[in-house]
Amino acid sequence: MSRVAVRRSIDPWRAVVALCAAVPLVAFTSEAVAQASPGRSLDGVVQVTAHVPNDARTASSLGTRRDGTGVVIDSSGLILTIGYLILEASEVEISGVAPEPVPARIVAYDHESGFGLLRAAQPLAVAPIPLGASKDVDPSQPMMVVSRAGELDAAGVYVVDRRDFAGYWEYLLEDAIFTAPPHAQFGGAALINRDGRLVGIGSLFVNDAATRERPIPGNMFVPVDHLKPIMADLLTRGRRADPGRPWLGVTLQEHRGRVFVQRVSPDGPAAAAGIAPSDLILGIDGVQVNGLADFYRKLWSQGEAGVDVPLDVLQGIGVGSVVVTSSDRYRYLRLNPTY
Repeated sequence: MSRVAVRRSIDPWRAVVALCAAVPLVAFTSEAVAQASPGRSLDGVVQVTAHVPNDARTASSLGTRRDGTGVVIDSSGLILTIGYLILEASEVEISGVAPEPVPARIVAYDHESGFGLLRAAQPLAVAPIPLGASKDVDPSQPMMVVSRAGELDAAGVYVVDRRDFAGYWEYLLEDAIFTAPPHAQFGGAALINRDGRLVGIGSLFVNDAATRERPIPGNMFVPVDHLKPIMADLLTRGRRADPGRPWLGVTLQEHRGRVFVQRVSPDGPAAAAGIAPSDLILGIDGVQVNGLADFYRKLWSQGEAGVDVPLDVLQGIGVGSVVVTSSDRYRYLRLNPTY
């Protein structure tokens, strides 16, 4: 059962007040970071710079130069980061571990979790950061966010919620970690617990890290526990071995439980079937959908990538069924040939 059914949350304003009292909300120097995690070095938090061709599918939305953070997680130079930083990249380099940038090879990209893996082209003289157990991360716990999009930047944060997160890009992450206050350089940032262990990788800035009466802004982190079951697949195949999920090629928006199409990917399955921006997706094969998470679960339950998906769609003033022949997102993207 998904943890969304037993959502763990606390009052957001009390959480932030408690955090200010318990953990100073200031940027730490590298020396202060080391003192905050006795026996653990944070030199394994590195800068990731990716260069993406102009004709990449994601170039217009994510840019052709992407800077963020990665975390060295083993002695061979394996680096964990957020996948969108390196998606469709033709060249990646690592900074902050040597006088000059170190080239890195893309090892894997996993859309379901959002993780990306890199391997440095040469040994890195830094201690890897050990993985923790994100299942043990609960609201009310102080954490440290560490990024290196330039200088090492670390700050205290507070975990304010654990819940499922549905993204507009056909993405659903179970039991995401939400923290506050926001950390500006969130892309690939390391979420470190009191033991100096990595429990999450930074993904997004969100306006509703904690919801309830008055939402507060913060960041969403991908729990590292999502990496452990698929690590072997990512290292040997570049992606998980599970059959690909059906992908439609739509950007969606949820409003009061309704699912609206904002845009369609050029040459994607939805565009080929006649789905257009402003269409309202009512259901799948006669079964109503209620919000993005429900839509994704019903979509992926139809079968593997390539399955025909009968969408119930309001287009203009008419409701009809539009059959979309789904595809595999990995085939649509112009991925690095190394994986």
